[in-house]
Amino acid sequence: MIQALMDYEFIRYSFISGIIAGFIAPLIGTFIVIRRLSLIADALSHVTLGGIAFGVYLSSVFAVTINPLITGIIFSILGALGIERLRNVYKHYQELAIPIIMSLGIAVGIVFLSLANGFNQDLFGYLFGSISAVSFNDLVLISVIGVIVVSFIFLLYKELFMVSFDEEYANVMKINKWIYIAFIIVVALVISASMRIVGILLVSALMTLPVASAMRITSSFRQLMTASVIFGEISVITGLILSFYLNISPGGTIVLISILILLGTILFNQLGVNRNGRRAQEV
Repeated sequence: MIQALMDYEFIRYSFISGIIAGFIAPLIGTFIVIRRLSLIADALSHVTLGGIAFGVYLSSVFAVTINPLITGIIFSILGALGIERLRNVYKHYQELAIPIIMSLGIAVGIVFLSLANGFNQDLFGYLFGSISAVSFNDLVLISVIGVIVVSFIFLLYKELFMVSFDEEYANVMKINKWIYIAFIIVVALVISASMRIVGILLVSALMTLPVASAMRITSSFRQLMTASVIFGEISVITGLILSFYLNISPGGTIVLISILILLGTILFNQLGVNRNGRRAQEV
């Protein structure tokens, strides 16, 4: 594995991209889970699929090379803005925004896939992740997105914390509305950055499963963020190594590792509860 990293650029690109995705996805996923918007990642991933299919279609029609990652990011951002707009339209039924945008993304994706004559190997890699799909340009774009995400959270941590735990209080404190829009756009960027490694259909798992695992063993928000990132990195690195040796899709492998970590934390937590219960009975 070490030799392969030294010899092949695409493997180095994949691992560096995976490390970045394993950091920023659980990091922003912490705020998503706390705000009870876990399904928003699924909705935006399907919108991103529509953007990817659109990019593939344009490449086939105009016989030029268009990076589908760019069109995927554009569609994802538009979908994020659409969700935020619909949440304001349906103020008493804000959850409706997610299935509406998800349905739109699936429909657009199917239409452009049919126009582009169906699946090809590149599109398959976008759907399920590929260890050989990350190019240097993709790595640069993912790195830029990583810097944007970390800077966004670092600079607006207090505002994001307030919005996540008590949105009504945040409104009373007159938290600027643009923070909501900026947050949803950052979520869209994280999804676009992570899909090359995990795949569009599984990217939401990388944003939520490490957080779900961390929630079982932490007692503060900062601990939750830290543990989520650690679990995310373990999942990505272990998944990429196993997918390299077993010659299987990295996306599914990474998610399976995340599930195993989740089961482990649930078991650990349950054993701790039982142990404390027995001690209480003895006292």
